[in-house]
Amino acid sequence: MKKSLQTWIETVWYKKDTPSFWLVFLSAIFKTSAACRRFLYQSGYLKSVKLPVPVIIVGNLSVGGTGKSPLVIYLAQALNNAGYKPGIISRGYGGKATQWPQRVYATSNPDHVGDEAVMIATRSNCPVAVDAVRSNAAQQLLAETDCNVIISDDGLQHYALQRDIEIAVIDGERRLGNGYCLPAGPLREPTSRLQDVDFVVVNGSPLQPAEWAMQIRAEVAINLQSGEEKPLAHFCNTPVHALAGIGNPQRFFNLLHSVGIHHTPTIFPDHYHYQATDVLYNDVLPVLMTEKDAVKCRAFCTKQHWYVPINVELESRFTQQLLHLLQEKTHGY
Repeated sequence: MKKSLQTWIETVWYKKDTPSFWLVFLSAIFKTSAACRRFLYQSGYLKSVKLPVPVIIVGNLSVGGTGKSPLVIYLAQALNNAGYKPGIISRGYGGKATQWPQRVYATSNPDHVGDEAVMIATRSNCPVAVDAVRSNAAQQLLAETDCNVIISDDGLQHYALQRDIEIAVIDGERRLGNGYCLPAGPLREPTSRLQDVDFVVVNGSPLQPAEWAMQIRAEVAINLQSGEEKPLAHFCNTPVHALAGIGNPQRFFNLLHSVGIHHTPTIFPDHYHYQATDVLYNDVLPVLMTEKDAVKCRAFCTKQHWYVPINVELESRFTQQLLHLLQEKTHGY
């Protein structure tokens, strides 16, 4: 059932087959309601929270993975290097904690706070907090740390939190699909929304005018059990298993293919709750997975299991313009 639904989505949303009349009709309703909701927040009819520090939103228009979290980590490191003290907030999607907000650490249980939040806390070395109400997460960080700028992982449509800088991330291969809003297409808001953001970052290529190219680089794999690090090229010498439970798993498999790694792919749903039986094979071949998958497999990993950390590359002008804009915004605080 899930596979047939995924095939249907791929066909209608991304291969640009014409959606049915009823899907287009429902899409028009969704688009109108999204526009009305945004208007109500902007007009003050619905309450939005303004924080005492600048807020940078990293989000997207489409559902599914576009590469937001690696960009959040990149921004946190860039801001640290520039002398800022960033804190990172997120919804904590999939987290089952009984109380919110929650601080997130590298040792946190992803079942409680969400897998992406643990991955970000592990890689960024910045304070992280999660809550479906993003302002609550941000206010916890402001109360408990000395952060002076907030980065929100996702939340472009979370208008209950006011923002100073908006960055929209687009998957370069899929772009915006067929251009329709849900359910006829993958969009949460119409494509015209991109005209209002400060930066449009494209994960991959091709680029359109006024867009910034973001490249994903992976050079090593790290063993989940021992922490041993090996060049990715080392795994070109033998077949491997590869698994991914992310928004666009094919991107991970394409990355391995580009390095020359011969792999047998296994796809899991995004934010999948792994069991040991999901990742244990009846052979001794290496098992490669994403960072997001790895934080959920630490408890039952073996020496076979490796994860592939990725790094983001953007041209220096992007960072310069972001810091310049942030400096302008900071004068108002």
